[in-house]
Amino acid sequence: MVYPNGKTAGILFFVASAQFVLGLIVAETLYPGYSVSGNYISDLGVGPSSMIFNSSIFLLGLLTTIGAYFLPRDINFRALTVLLALMGIGAMGAGVFTKNFAVVHGAVSSMAFVFGGLSAIVSSKVTKMPLSAMSVMLGFMSLGALALFAGGLLANDALASIEAQDSVFFLGIGPGGMERMIVYPALIWLAGFSGHLIALSEK
Repeated sequence: MVYPNGKTAGILFFVASAQFVLGLIVAETLYPGYSVSGNYISDLGVGPSSMIFNSSIFLLGLLTTIGAYFLPRDINFRALTVLLALMGIGAMGAGVFTKNFAVVHGAVSSMAFVFGGLSAIVSSKVTKMPLSAMSVMLGFMSLGALALFAGGLLANDALASIEAQDSVFFLGIGPGGMERMIVYPALIWLAGFSGHLIALSEK
């Protein structure tokens, strides 16, 4: 079966994930004294790195949402389309509402985290082995890290705090490290899934 819009979706997903990884690296270098382990990712959204980071995460969300629109209209893709669109909206929200808007930022970031992990798992319904198995693994890895991250925030009574605090739930890699264990698996999956869509469209 040929999906004429799949290639467009794949290209958008690849650009979305790649530019955010690069934007994140640049933002980290622009933030004096930034600690990948000790700082939240969202700390990059304020200060000297804010323009790069907020633009990059907003673009991640925008391209993901547009890409979801171009996903095939086949019934098997409908749930994935909704999940990816919600992930994209959450990422855009995180770029608009920085950590200074603590409650709103936490809500939209959680939205991106949850629906990103779920998107990876649900995508296994429209992919074949071994990609389907790897997608499930990455999705559960992201959601598992999210559970540990939330547990650490609850233990520290820091759900609405903008200051990062370490916790035993972070398994020695700090709040920033655990937060990256939520984000990176979802980004790796999105890049891999983009290749699947491009290849599928070219058959």
